[in-house]
Amino acid sequence: MGALTFVRTVAVAAAACLATLAPASAQDDTPESTRGAWHAAVAPTDGGHLIGNPDAEAKLVEFISYSCPTCALFARQGEAPLQYVFIHSGKLNLEIRPIIRNNIDLAATMMVQCGATENFARNHAMMLNSQATWLAVSRNMTAAQKARWGDGLRAEQRRAIASDLGLYGFMAARGYEQTELDRCLNDDARAAALDAQSNADFERFGLEGTPSFVLDGTTLEHVHDWNSLEPKLQERF
Repeated sequence: MGALTFVRTVAVAAAACLATLAPASAQDDTPESTRGAWHAAVAPTDGGHLIGNPDAEAKLVEFISYSCPTCALFARQGEAPLQYVFIHSGKLNLEIRPIIRNNIDLAATMMVQCGATENFARNHAMMLNSQATWLAVSRNMTAAQKARWGDGLRAEQRRAIASDLGLYGFMAARGYEQTELDRCLNDDARAAALDAQSNADFERFGLEGTPSFVLDGTTLEHVHDWNSLEPKLQERF
């Protein structure tokens, strides 16, 4: 696949979607509250966010698009077993990296990553768990209504998406003020970096769609849901 374009429609994004215990690290700088409960440990990375023990024997990377229904399905089916079977014990860590397919993905990603690092995991889960609601809104909007998502300044486009799809409301339930969210959405440099990183990851890892997974540095071919990922993890351990 060639480089992804900066703005694509939700329809294109949806069509592109393909659809046990180990000792915890004894690092001195590890918060006591996360030892033995690694699913609560979150740290930023160059490409996303790492959840779990940074010294875990196995490393899983998940590439997701917030406008991808298959990604939301994976969250519903796979998040709990990943967190409480594999990550919790410290034997596996999970890096979540966003794939930007359209302006909706970009706005959603910037909102999920807004604020303190410790907010990321719950923001991420909320955005995917509420996807059916706000994605349905996008499908029912007219072409004229959607036009403002691609017109004007890019920060204005992202704020329009957040408003039209009700994303401000979902984030308010997470304790965010609109002014804080707008500061994140207005960051054009961050938006450009996310888009560039997404394109680079897609090419570097040879991704086929979203969600996609890389286990211990190897891209898992034809693995795009929990039913196909779980056997790979069981085999690894």
